Amino acid sequence: MAKACAALIAWLCFAFPVVAAQNQSVTSQSARPAWSELTPEQQEILAPLSREWDQLDSKRRKKWVAIAKRYPKMKPQAQERLRKRMADWAKLTPEQRRAARERYQQLKRLSPEKRRQVTRQWRAYQRAVAAQPDLSPSDAPAPPEPLTAPRVPATTVR
Repeated sequence: MAKACAALIAWLCFAFPVVAAQNQSVTSQSARPAWSELTPEQQEILAPLSREWDQLDSKRRKKWVAIAKRYPKMKPQAQERLRKRMADWAKLTPEQRRAARERYQQLKRLSPEKRRQVTRQWRAYQRAVAAQPDLSPSDAPAPPEPLTAPRVPATTVR
């Protein structure tokens, strides 16, 4: 019995450092690429995300790096739109980002016709905001609710 306990203790002493090293290498791999590993051009393109880069998981980092690789081939208008959207995204709180991702997933599940209706509503809203030059988009009321939201019947006042 004592030999079995000694063997178990020896095995545990050997196994734990190996497992810990494996976990550390998996963790360091999941944090790739680090900001310092990006090229100067990628850092410039992804600058709005620099402050939060360390909090992004590997999947999101790779997505942004792929976008940065496509960036030089984009038309100037598309580049400007991407930079603006990246800056807007960087300003959102984690909760706002989660909600945006959730809404995106909901939109993806809509039928093509419902999606077109929502798109038409959104464009009409944007035109209405643009028609009022004294209002900036941040001053405007919230856009209409998506068509998937349950409609609450109006109550009558007696």
